[in-house]
Amino acid sequence: MKAPPRLQSLVEEGLIDTVVRQLMSGKEAMVYVVRCGTETRCAKIYKEANNRSFRQAVDYTENRKVKNSRQARAMAKGTRFGREAQEAAWQSAEVDALYRLAAAGVRVPQPFNFSEGVLLMELVTDAQGDAAPRLNDVSFTPEQARQHHATLVGEVVRMLCAGVVHGDLSEFNILLAHSGEDNTDDFPVIIDLPQAVDAAGNNHAQRMLLRDVANLRDFFGQFAPELLKTQFGPEIWSLYQSGLLRNETVLSGRYERAPGAVDLGSVMREIDDARDEDAARRLRMAQT
Repeated sequence: MKAPPRLQSLVEEGLIDTVVRQLMSGKEAMVYVVRCGTETRCAKIYKEANNRSFRQAVDYTENRKVKNSRQARAMAKGTRFGREAQEAAWQSAEVDALYRLAAAGVRVPQPFNFSEGVLLMELVTDAQGDAAPRLNDVSFTPEQARQHHATLVGEVVRMLCAGVVHGDLSEFNILLAHSGEDNTDDFPVIIDLPQAVDAAGNNHAQRMLLRDVANLRDFFGQFAPELLKTQFGPEIWSLYQSGLLRNETVLSGRYERAPGAVDLGSVMREIDDARDEDAARRLRMAQT
């Protein structure tokens, strides 16, 4: 197919030979399958802020740092240059997270190049070499559900030990990849990381981690109902706050709050519900 305008510069630079097809169009980006020499990769084209449904919520961008002090001042003031800098920082956040998590041993796509709002990275594939399916497109046996759930909880721990919380983790942004000819077992690969947050520097990190882990529990709990009773999220965060969380930490899935302790997860959920209700009310008022 003809290369989209945003990919043409990569073709001219020799980073891409041909564009094969569009793979998907999501809330924040469009993804294309491309050929680079003998390899098939994917190119993720980030949508402009006014063309995507997932906004740069303050919760996600809180305490994100930029090296250039002029950019930081402009972002704080909300100038045109500042908005452009914020957009660039939002896009590069995924690249930074991919390299950081790959170095920590987390299963994420390998990034190859990032230029002018286009991320060139590994195409995660299934046993036939086609683009791997998302978890929500796959059914599992109870044993498979337990296995993949345990793997992904381990990945959440590994991410947190690397100082990162995904922030939007669910069955819609995890791919089921084929592990190769020598192993018939499929394994999950975590994708879509522009909203990843710094665990220590973002006040909403705890709420986001609890939601990420709850999403995994609820999805796999459809196939293995006993998972619905687990409390891995609070257990993981409690160990992290205490400085006791390690990649090799053995988790029980059980958690008991200390007497008199506040259920912060429930409180934050109520705050989120109230915020959503207020946003819906404002929208109705604007339409009248």
